[in-house]
Amino acid sequence: MKRSSASGTVAGGSAVSAPSDGERGEQAVPQGELADRLEAHRTELTGYCYRMLGSAFEAEDAVQETMVRAWRAHDRFQGRSSLRSWLYRIATNVCLDLLKGSRRRARPMDLSSPSSVDTPIGTGLPEATWIGPVPDERVLASAGDPAETAVARESIRLAFVSALQRLAPRQRAVLILREVLSWSAAEVAELLGGSVASVNSALQRARATLAAGGASAAAPPPRPLDDAQRSLLTRYVDAFERFDMDALTALLHEDSTLSMPPYELWLRGRADILKWLLGPGCGCEGSHLVPVAANGRPAFGQYRADGSPWAIQVIETDGGHVTALQSFLDTERLFPLFGLPPRYAGPPTGERTPAAPGS
Repeated sequence: MKRSSASGTVAGGSAVSAPSDGERGEQAVPQGELADRLEAHRTELTGYCYRMLGSAFEAEDAVQETMVRAWRAHDRFQGRSSLRSWLYRIATNVCLDLLKGSRRRARPMDLSSPSSVDTPIGTGLPEATWIGPVPDERVLASAGDPAETAVARESIRLAFVSALQRLAPRQRAVLILREVLSWSAAEVAELLGGSVASVNSALQRARATLAAGGASAAAPPPRPLDDAQRSLLTRYVDAFERFDMDALTALLHEDSTLSMPPYELWLRGRADILKWLLGPGCGCEGSHLVPVAANGRPAFGQYRADGSPWAIQVIETDGGHVTALQSFLDTERLFPLFGLPPRYAGPPTGERTPAAPGS
């Protein structure tokens, strides 16, 4: 995956702070102008931290800490690197600090074999267990080169972010900076305070780990939603809201999956998913789906028949079928994150399908 290259190089050393206290660089910048310059990088930094940490909430906290550190140290920033590169340096150190001793986040299918319909749903695991969804608008630039935007969307896909969590934190940073953001080996070495050889070695090990798990940083970006895919999503919304199992049967891939963090239980296969919806999942009957966009994919805020929030659904499609239903049930935090009201507010105006990735 390739995105725009970092401009300039990063000031030497691996500490979070800028050059020494006695050094002075740029002339004083008015506070309002400085705030605007820092804020201009928030979206891309949030995307970087999300890939590193696997949580939208942790990513936003990390970026806020980055901004605070940059604000406090800006009078010592010499301008020997671009502001963007300096901010990435701070953000990387913030993320590496957060990852010390932490358990890697995962998806249910990363933790266990598929369950059966009769498996008890069990007790939800802590939030820190899971890769969480992120709104596209929080991590993807609203404008840019279409090819680069398509690659950026693929690099926040839930499966890819999960694969990144298998890497050691520094390897993770190296792979994201080199393969997703197209930084040079020299830039990454300077950012991490290492050598070009160590960066290349870490990248090689990271690629091997991803390949062993069936993932790749060089996967082709998804195609923009075409008319057939839009029609598929429209039919999915219609079938799900009517709770029409025959219609869902025609839409779900034979090997489609259903997962529901914070529960470890997950299902594989159209037949088991339909049985679950008619059994333990029968409370989904009468649901309302409100389109959003998450992780570069179509998504929905799902409300129960009584108007209460139930889940953020992130949908995967391929070859004219729905291949994955990923439902995240932490509505207390996720619905505000996605700008969704606490109660169903009626059907949205205009198009019923979610924002189209790459469109």
